[in-house]
Amino acid sequence: MSSATIDSTDSNYLHHIHAGHFVMDTDEPVKLGGQGEGPAPFDYYLASLAACTAITLRMYAQRKGWNLGAFRAELELTRDDDGKLHVQRTLHSDQPLSDEQWQRLLEIVANTPVTKAMREGATIESRRGNTTTG
Repeated sequence: MSSATIDSTDSNYLHHIHAGHFVMDTDEPVKLGGQGEGPAPFDYYLASLAACTAITLRMYAQRKGWNLGAFRAELELTRDDDGKLHVQRTLHSDQPLSDEQWQRLLEIVANTPVTKAMREGATIESRRGNTTTG
């Protein structure tokens, strides 16, 4: 379905991610010991949800013949006192959508593929790979 690899650099927490034919950097903020050279891992977590949100709603609106115009989704990740993560997702459009259209968009967004994956969780297994020397 999807795959990614990550390669270390000699710059503390800066790493290069390869996803398909795209290369992205990830790092931690300076206040956490990184260089601040790229988004932190939880930034990518929110970005993946934001991307799926926008793409899914755009596809749905196009099928319905609705004009979303300039669409924006704002996402904020917080952690409660028990350590549980919470995502607040706020949707915006510069078009005059009806209350019924907004209600349907909110129903659709609650079931995007990434929303479901995050809500349901995933089985994650780790294993040792081959040692490489260069």
